[in-house]
Amino acid sequence: MMKTIKKLFMFGLLWGGALLIFSLDFAVQAPQVKAGEQGGTIRGVVDSPYVRRYQALVYIDHVNGKFPPPKENPHMSQKGMVFLPHVLPVLKGSTVDFTNDDTVDHNVFSPPGSATPFNLGIYGTGVKKTELFNNLGEVPLLCIIHPEMSAYVVVLQNPYFSLTDNIGNFEIKNVPPGTYQLKVWNEKLKTVSQPVTVEAGKITTVEFKGLTRR
Repeated sequence: MMKTIKKLFMFGLLWGGALLIFSLDFAVQAPQVKAGEQGGTIRGVVDSPYVRRYQALVYIDHVNGKFPPPKENPHMSQKGMVFLPHVLPVLKGSTVDFTNDDTVDHNVFSPPGSATPFNLGIYGTGVKKTELFNNLGEVPLLCIIHPEMSAYVVVLQNPYFSLTDNIGNFEIKNVPPGTYQLKVWNEKLKTVSQPVTVEAGKITTVEFKGLTRR
């Protein structure tokens, strides 16, 4: 039995000297904890000045089990000459909807060397195109018409992840008890990890410090 968890994240983007605030609201399929068993919570902070401008993604590297993608496709928009959201975490096997919600033509492509290289071609206002993400890892997104535009899809094995707020705080709820590798992804920083043990009904506190530039 699966249940859908709604996640709402806020992030900022500097554009033309102004700070624009956007929200990311999406659903992921999360497994219920075993009958009679309570999940735990991972709460912490990514201590780096970079996360104030470049949102970090904190995730558990691997959890035993199968995690099918959500029935509702994750969505990446192009509007106001930017990708929205800037960072989109998705489960392996997800199909992402790419929509041109702008007043000009756009393109979406990912360069060679990414987890899923692709090119959706050039398409006009109101058009939706889709792409399947079946490989774990980072997928940079670019627009061949507007080189200043960029974003990322990050493909994950399980739904236990969180995007940081603008001071680096994060929280991952309903995690099955166990010991895992917790990782931090950021477009400007090297990926780091540390072990974390989750206990039923308890909060595990984690801090990531000393992150370095890629």
